Amino acid sequence: MKFSKSIIGLALASMFFIGCKESGSKPADATTETTTKKEIAVATKPETASFKIEGMTCAMGCAKTIEEKLADMDGVQNAKVDFEAKTATVNFDLDKLKSDDLVKAVETTGDGKTYKVSDVKLGNKA
Repeated sequence: MKFSKSIIGLALASMFFIGCKESGSKPADATTETTTKKEIAVATKPETASFKIEGMTCAMGCAKTIEEKLADMDGVQNAKVDFEAKTATVNFDLDKLKSDDLVKAVETTGDGKTYKVSDVKLGNKA
């Protein structure tokens, strides 16, 4: 019985440590605030891309990290990643980015092997 409890405890501890990898918290000071906001120029060729993302395991670590990486790209107007639906919607400037650039950004997030993008759809709704 003790052995079973030890195994279960070890399994739970392992899942806790490797399950959801959140990026470290940063203090909410003026420096952080100014670095997270960027000047968004008006898109000359507005475009919207939506696609599915496989490999996300949590909303705060995975989905938020991908959303921030997309939003920080030059030419992206807005990025939204929905963890529950496993989708992303990105409004961007077609003069500065292509949909392949967005796919590459997602798939290289983390270790470069975790996230896979599929079903990319473009629609001029930005």
